[in-house]
Amino acid sequence: MKKYIVETYYTCTFKTVHTLKDLNDQELSKIDSRTDGDVELIDVKLNNRKTKKIGEKNKNKNDSPIVDSSFTKNIAENLVNKNKSKQDNIQSSLKTKNTSRFKMPDRRKGYIQKAQIGDHKVYLHTGEYNDGKIGEIFIDTNKEGELVKAMMNNFAIAISLGLQYGVPLDEYVDAFLDTKFEPSGNVLGNDRILSASSILDYVFRELAISYLGKEELAHTPSIASTKNISSSNTENDKFLKIVKNITSKGFVRSNLEEKLVDLSDVRINLKSKN
Repeated sequence: MKKYIVETYYTCTFKTVHTLKDLNDQELSKIDSRTDGDVELIDVKLNNRKTKKIGEKNKNKNDSPIVDSSFTKNIAENLVNKNKSKQDNIQSSLKTKNTSRFKMPDRRKGYIQKAQIGDHKVYLHTGEYNDGKIGEIFIDTNKEGELVKAMMNNFAIAISLGLQYGVPLDEYVDAFLDTKFEPSGNVLGNDRILSASSILDYVFRELAISYLGKEELAHTPSIASTKNISSSNTENDKFLKIVKNITSKGFVRSNLEEKLVDLSDVRINLKSKN
């Protein structure tokens, strides 16, 4: 009676699940370096088998057990079913979290940017959360009919709702950047954008520069200096922290430290000379 050793190879697919307190670009950029995720088994596949004949030289290996494929298959199915149930529980909890809307505060920060694209004047209004993240937009133009006005207003509402439900601004920028329709051409009134292929291209180019810091989308370089004011001392840190609470992040285009001047040590003598 001949004896054989059967080598069975499996391919296991795993995934790592991380829990985020806040869904923002800063947390997502650090997710690859995190080591606190839960590892879950997704799938186990049987690749191939290799059979070796047991000769007289391999007598010591005669006692090694032969792996039953049905047994390993049952183990793999049990692992997959167990991880699927855990995955369903996690997905259900994530769905409940994603359906929550982060409403804007009643009194909010933001800015208004006026620009002219061709013969059309465009007014972009933004609203921000207390931490400076954008949460709503409004788009107004001077030359528009009732249909165009209603479409632009409802489009801005749809974008605002998406932002408040957690859709990243990056997704909107990628979707609407470089869209082409009239009015288009030279842009007047914006110091960073000189031309646009449409109103949507202008709006999301402006938002990307102001809130995401994407300087590659601007047509002119930033005039802000490269000096890091916040690293000088703790006094400036306290000063900047106070000012951040009352300053629009989009208005200063994410360069708060570069555009503020600390006047705490300035003394002005208002007494008239006799």
